[in-house]
Amino acid sequence: MSFKDKLVKEKLPTHLAIIMDGNGRWAKMRGEHRIIGHQNGVESVRQTVEAAGELGISYLTLYAFSTENWNRPQEEVLGLMSLLVEAIENETPTLMKNNVRLQAIGDLASLPIEVREKLQGTISNTSTNSGLTLVLALSYSSRWEIVNAVKNIASQVKAGDISLEEINSDLFSNELTTKGIPDPELLIRTSGENRISNFLLWQIAYSELYFTELFWPDFNKEELYKALFDYQSRERRFGKISEQIKDK
Repeated sequence: MSFKDKLVKEKLPTHLAIIMDGNGRWAKMRGEHRIIGHQNGVESVRQTVEAAGELGISYLTLYAFSTENWNRPQEEVLGLMSLLVEAIENETPTLMKNNVRLQAIGDLASLPIEVREKLQGTISNTSTNSGLTLVLALSYSSRWEIVNAVKNIASQVKAGDISLEEINSDLFSNELTTKGIPDPELLIRTSGENRISNFLLWQIAYSELYFTELFWPDFNKEELYKALFDYQSRERRFGKISEQIKDK
């Protein structure tokens, strides 16, 4: 029996976030260049997006490229950028067919112009789709995002548009790149690394964390169902006690 058959639709997360890790190590274990791992990782993205859409999950955020990734060898960065352009072009018809809306978060201005143009084109073309919202985190850093939010709020206070007393968590959240997107209930990371790596630090304050030893190219629909089944077995209390949750 598939884990999919064990899932309770009413208990699925509204927002699922994934740190896609292990492409390079997957390739190295096979004696291949790291870019081969990234290429194979595209199929895992395809399966995950398809599965999330079929399940009725509303938001799926994928950590595709961090600001720290710019420090990798230039050959790999250029290969990743080329692969990103190719993937956006190739997957746009599928996104349209499956009613998926594309969004992006991060320091998008730092991306090569060709990537930005392809990305903005697909975001525009899919903007009226009403199914799954796929959010790509590109040149993204949570610390960068938080610092930017602080700067924006400080500027508004300085200009007299808001007072210090008006600053609260809701106002702060509205200054983040994820404005309008609910916080993820579940964060998955592949490759056996048990850390967050500067991803959605504000947004995952109450997220459940799921770590798997699998490298990203080996992550498929069944592995996603397995992670979701594990999530559904947990009790989310948000500071309350079990009895308070059960009495609701």
